[in-house]
This record gives sequence, C-alpha cells and structure tokens, in this order.
Amino acid sequence: MSVKEWPVSERPREKLQTQGAEYLSDAELLAILLGSGSGGQDVVSFARRLLSDFGGVGALLTATPEQLLACNGIGPARVNQLRVVLELSRRYLKWQLERSDGFTEPTMVKDYLTSQLRHQGREVFAILLLDSQHRLLRYEELFQGTINAAPVYPREVIKLVMQYNAAAVILAHNHPSGVAEPSQADQRVTERVKKALTLIDVALLDHFVVGAGDPISFAERGLL
Repeated sequence: MSVKEWPVSERPREKLQTQGAEYLSDAELLAILLGSGSGGQDVVSFARRLLSDFGGVGALLTATPEQLLACNGIGPARVNQLRVVLELSRRYLKWQLERSDGFTEPTMVKDYLTSQLRHQGREVFAILLLDSQHRLLRYEELFQGTINAAPVYPREVIKLVMQYNAAAVILAHNHPSGVAEPSQADQRVTERVKKALTLIDVALLDHFVVGAGDPISFAERGLL
C-alpha cells in the first residue's frame, strides 16, 4: 500500500500541516524530504530502513557520498538532498552563534561543533573567534593530523586572533576514535595556547573535545 492510500491522519505531509514538524518521527520527516520510496517500499518504510542501516539521523546526514551511494535507493540527487540539509543546519547554528545571545546556550555551541567535526575522519583542531560580546566572528579549522593526532602551533592561533581582532577564543578538536575523553596531550596543548593568549590579553573560554557522544567541555571539567 502506498502512502497515498493511508488514512489522511497518518500521512507525513498531512501530519506536518495539521500537527507541526515537532510531532513527526525522524522517519516521517525524512520521508517528506525524499518524496518517494524505493525497491517496492513506500517512502516511510524506505526512510526507516535508511535510518536503521546508518544508525540514526546524525550518522545518515554525516555519511560520505560514497557511503550513501552504496545504499540501494540512493543516487546522486538524494545524496545532494541530504548534504543540503546538513549544510543548512550548520549555517543556522552559525547564525545563532553570531547573535548576541548565542553563547547563553552552551548546547548550541556543542551542536555546532558536533556538526562541524564529528564526521571528520582525521583529527582536526579548530578555533571559534569571538568579539567582545562573545558573538561568533569566525570558525576556522587550523590543523589536520593523522587519525590519532593533529599538530597544534600556538603562534598560528595568535596570528588568527590578531587578524580578526578577536576578544575571546574557544578551541575544539575531534577524536575520530569516538572517545571524547581529554588526553594528557590535549591538556598540555590547551595550557600552551592559554598562556600564549594571555600575553595578548585574550581570554580562552573553553576547549571542547568532540567524539561519539556529547562533546566534553574543559571549562565544565575544571581543566582551564
């Protein structure tokens, strides 16, 4: 039975119109985006299969094009649809952080950093440059390393801070292994960067480690 033959109250598009997006399941939202099913499956069943195969929305949206194309029913057009959704979410979070109230919501910062770093196959060291009101000036990925390490040079952080006249900084990096627990090396790098920033009177507000779960905050851990 196709979705058009379902009771009106159970069809995703109609539920969206009458109840609102927040009342739809992940599969129903994805079904609306995809528009049609595949291989004899209705679109909702197809969406459920994709979510099951990839392990949820986050893993689906951050999958590589090659991983997506290897899945039956996904071609280049659908890969582009999913990439657009992820990029729109990143830009929305960035817009929120650029507003004056962006950093009153720590979870928003974590969400933004997760969207930028969790899918990376290598360790990436990034910086958030903030103005005097702690609004986001720029997000920059400074260094990329092997799957286990990224070389971090405080002088490059200082150069970027001076270039954008930043008043405060947040550091972030990912652990491709999925384990976000800060290492001794992470703590040493943080101390080096903090000391360098102190010389130019710029505050280091936090350092986040992004892994498979919730990002870990150095500030929340009392490590700054």
